[in-house]
Amino acid sequence: MARQGSDKERDQEVVSRRAVVGATVGGVGAATLVGVAAAAAWPESKGGGGGSAAPGTGSGAAAEDTGNYAVFDPNAKPADGWKAHDPVLPPAPAETVHNITMVAREDVGEVAPGVKQNLWNFDGVVPGPIYRGKMGDKFNVTLKNEGTLGHSVDFHSSRVAPNVRMATIQPGETIEYPWEGTNHGIYMYHCGTPPVLHHIGTGMYGCTIIDPPDLKPVDYEFVFIQSEFYLGPDGKEGDYDKMTQEKWDLVVFNGYASQYVFQPIKVDLNKRIRAWVIDVGPSENCSFHVIGTIFDTVYKEGEYLLRPETSNGGGSQALDLQPAQGGFVEFYFNEAGNYPFATHKFANPGKGALGIFQAGEVETKPGEDMGH
Repeated sequence: MARQGSDKERDQEVVSRRAVVGATVGGVGAATLVGVAAAAAWPESKGGGGGSAAPGTGSGAAAEDTGNYAVFDPNAKPADGWKAHDPVLPPAPAETVHNITMVAREDVGEVAPGVKQNLWNFDGVVPGPIYRGKMGDKFNVTLKNEGTLGHSVDFHSSRVAPNVRMATIQPGETIEYPWEGTNHGIYMYHCGTPPVLHHIGTGMYGCTIIDPPDLKPVDYEFVFIQSEFYLGPDGKEGDYDKMTQEKWDLVVFNGYASQYVFQPIKVDLNKRIRAWVIDVGPSENCSFHVIGTIFDTVYKEGEYLLRPETSNGGGSQALDLQPAQGGFVEFYFNEAGNYPFATHKFANPGKGALGIFQAGEVETKPGEDMGH
């Protein structure tokens, strides 16, 4: 049955961006910000899965049957000593031949404050390592399976026979996967073992960047990998039924909910920033937006869409990506302050797709409204 627009639902639809991101930030009151965003996204949610399911089967429906699933608390804070995943992207190495050994495994890890899952992964981290090179570079990859399940790897940046190089290997086995960086862009890699949805949804993904030949230097370069988590029981793997129904519990950047709210990314004023962004899904899209600035450079799927020298003053407000698409945007900040970044699909910042750039010297007082 189609949903009817009740007064309550209409009120929810007009929640302003102030309600979503207007709270105390800058390293203090981070949980407040996440909580306000969550309340704006789904005020009656009990923490269960959401997503772009059929009408009438969204986040509220998934929340009704949590069973013994782990539950995301948007007001929780990370434990003392916790550190955010470093978003800084190192420059491409000078060598043109990259000999890489990857390890497929399964490990319990934290994906939000107090929420642990059995993450299927590469090299013990989610997302997996970022590999960067230039056009013409050769990548000699050896995949080792040190886990308990069959695994494989599929580099979207390669031209190889899938049945040869992407074959599933069993625990204790290895496989060789040589490829050449023939085309520039930011590319997803992931486990290709069936069901692929389950392997990606449980953490087996990362990215490769092949620099465009005319890539200009910038002052800061970051990478953000958007993905979803479909929470299973605490310490167990993600729930496959939720994945097939697109009922995600978390949407995150670089593997952890709202981590750059808890530890904002500090930058100087009037410095050029390049943010590489890739949506690895497995199922949700991304509209990457930085509040308080304008993108003057946009590169998407191997092509520049906007450049200052050719745009006659044109600007962009968001980088739109479907799963397995990526690119970068460039921007700078004129005024000292806290600049949230998020997917502008505003059901998802409250589920973890939210962070903060802290530009210049910022004094944030408890309870201070960001003015947005």
